[in-house]
Amino acid sequence: MLLTAHNFSIGYNQPVRAAVQAIFRGLACAGLVALIVFVYVKLLRVNPTTVALSFLLVILAVAAAWGLRYAIPLSLASALCFNFFFLPPVGTLTIADTQNWVALFAFFITSVIASNLSERARRQTLEAHQRRQEVERLYTFSQQLLVAENIVELLKAIPGFVTETFAAREAAVYLSTRDQVYRSGPDSQAISSESLKEAAFRGDLFFDRNGLLAVAPLHMGIRTVGAFGIVAGEFPSRQTMEAVGSLIATAIERANAVERLTHTEASRESERLRSALLDSVTHEFRTPLTSIKASVTTLRSGTKLDAEQQEDLLAVIEEESDRLNRVIGEAVEMAQLDAKEVRLDLRPHQMREAIDAALAESKHALGDRPVEVRLPDHLPFVMMDAGWIKKVLQHLFENAAKYSPPGSPIYISSEVRNDRLITSVADRGSGIDDLERSMIFDKFYRGQSQRYRVQGTGMGLAIVKAIVEAHSGRIEVTSQLGHGSVFSFGLPLVSV
Repeated sequence: MLLTAHNFSIGYNQPVRAAVQAIFRGLACAGLVALIVFVYVKLLRVNPTTVALSFLLVILAVAAAWGLRYAIPLSLASALCFNFFFLPPVGTLTIADTQNWVALFAFFITSVIASNLSERARRQTLEAHQRRQEVERLYTFSQQLLVAENIVELLKAIPGFVTETFAAREAAVYLSTRDQVYRSGPDSQAISSESLKEAAFRGDLFFDRNGLLAVAPLHMGIRTVGAFGIVAGEFPSRQTMEAVGSLIATAIERANAVERLTHTEASRESERLRSALLDSVTHEFRTPLTSIKASVTTLRSGTKLDAEQQEDLLAVIEEESDRLNRVIGEAVEMAQLDAKEVRLDLRPHQMREAIDAALAESKHALGDRPVEVRLPDHLPFVMMDAGWIKKVLQHLFENAAKYSPPGSPIYISSEVRNDRLITSVADRGSGIDDLERSMIFDKFYRGQSQRYRVQGTGMGLAIVKAIVEAHSGRIEVTSQLGHGSVFSFGLPLVSV
């Protein structure tokens, strides 16, 4: 109802405004003729040629500014005034000399032809300006369509793009494959679903000038995939409407292709991860289970064993059980982090707290390796979940111990850099080459040269990366073959 009243107001005001403008311009033309007559009759005495050229200049200016509909009446009025005031006998509409008749008709024909040419030039300039504006709008619209890659988000955003780019009050898009209409706003109902479906079915452009509505099909080649409509005071040209329909159809097809490609890549990645998981878990489960099974079989076989031998077998069972428990725990942690099910208890903490706790729980993994902690006396507090950051450090300590020679040192340091606290764990291992460095934080990835020599699932560094990123931090590695690696992660400082 509001839209109908608004349309009625526009439909009523436009003719009134046009009539007032026409009256004003007509009076202005009459005033210009009167001004020329007054100046050349009362103030200046000039020959008829000067008067004719003055009238002609005014006629050309009016034709260029307001068009032929004002220039032709002005030509008639100028011819009459030229005859009455400047051609003998002056003061009458008759002409005594034949040459003056020729001059009068030449003046009139020249003014009409010049006005027509001026009007044509003005119209062509206006059309060129409108085409330039429409091309700029089409370019802006095409850039907006490239933003969204998800098909649903794109379909919801397109009506808003149309209203913003073409200054429309309302827009809607209908997609045949989904049989659904997407509108620029929840209250936008001026464009009926039936008109959109009919345009998509017929494949024709439809303009309803009275209702200020335009509906165009979405053509993808020779195929129609839907339709779009706009409600506006001034419509784009037919060519622009067709171009917009083609751009929308192309953007929808592109988003569909990207979505299909994403699903394909996701399926391929899922298959790769499944294979890697099976390979890793099979290896990591089989080795401890074999050791446990052998130890239990030996204990139950009735073989006479002294106390030390029995203790060794029980120790093997305990160690391998812990190893199984650790593998299962890593898998659970990775699943929780991937599913975003981890809720961090972020509080101000000193990094030394997490380092000391991680060292205390990593004594078995570190063995006899010397650990050197280099921390400044006054480190600022950082926002972190101390429990999860302790896990990060544990994984980094265990990783350094696995991939460095026995007895080699491990260095731990922290420093403030660019409003973040950077904590580093360095080892003196074999290092990581450039190709592997880009994949070192991927799930289940293990170094090619260490894959079968060092135990592990390949989940540790992936877990570290997920935890650090959950803290709005970043982790990176620098390495030099034969000299070791440095893993560094940064956490935001507590804002004062």
